Amino acid sequence: MAFDGRLLSGVTVLAAVVESGSFTRAGELLGLSPSGVSRSVSRLEDRIGVRLLDRTTRALRLTDEGGRFYQMALPHLDGIEEAANLVSGAAEIVRGRLRASVNPIFAQHVIAPRLGEFIARFPDLEVDLLTPDGRLDLISEGVDVAIRFGQQPTSNLTSKLILETRVLTVASPTYLERRGRPGHPTELTDHACIQFRDPMTGQPFEWEFRRGKEVLPIPTRGQLVMSDPGTMVTACLAGAGVAQILAIGVQHLLDEGRLVELFPDWPGEIFPLYAVRPSKRLAPVKVEAFIDFCCALVR
Repeated sequence: MAFDGRLLSGVTVLAAVVESGSFTRAGELLGLSPSGVSRSVSRLEDRIGVRLLDRTTRALRLTDEGGRFYQMALPHLDGIEEAANLVSGAAEIVRGRLRASVNPIFAQHVIAPRLGEFIARFPDLEVDLLTPDGRLDLISEGVDVAIRFGQQPTSNLTSKLILETRVLTVASPTYLERRGRPGHPTELTDHACIQFRDPMTGQPFEWEFRRGKEVLPIPTRGQLVMSDPGTMVTACLAGAGVAQILAIGVQHLLDEGRLVELFPDWPGEIFPLYAVRPSKRLAPVKVEAFIDFCCALVR
């Protein structure tokens, strides 16, 4: 097949549709009408002789042939974009609008105190910082990057580990005076344990303790189930029960004696924090700048 510039144009439109999740959002990114995007994809399908997208009134998805074509074409689009950025100098320009979905704990305790530095460094960048209770669908919500705790499922998203923080088992002095301090994790079965709901499964996280190669799962129960970490910490401070919380952002509560770490001799339970973006293609420079900023904050 002889080179045809319209083929490259069609692949670019297809990539925008796949990454944005709809003809409408792809059109907004490319400056085209939804019907123009649809026609461009149809012309590409006619050109190569296969159906690339299954279209319904509610969703779009790549066909098997479309998926193979898309994965093979992506590296070439990356190379063209990278070459253009290097030649034009655009790789050094951070501007536009960045939509970032950030875990509330990380947003409050780590990013917010230093966010002024970030926007001062990039005066042409507008930051839309979201702190959702659950997990947003990055593509359908138009989110450029998310900062999320927990192992990330296998998907078309690209993940980068930012940090690993310890999981602490804590209680307030008031609770310990009333119920006594457990001397070993197995004694938690007799205590009121505040449960935290896993946003991925909707079920409370299971409690486990790690020390070297030793892993100790502990069945716990309690009358309270939480989905907001700030509310859980506040309830724990008020003496409502024992809680497992992330070490990041609570050191001052331990230093002030408002919370007590119950099992410092079991220090091996950790929880990862990832930066996640919606594409395996070359990241926009504004996304790379934000991820680099987050990584620098925890070094």
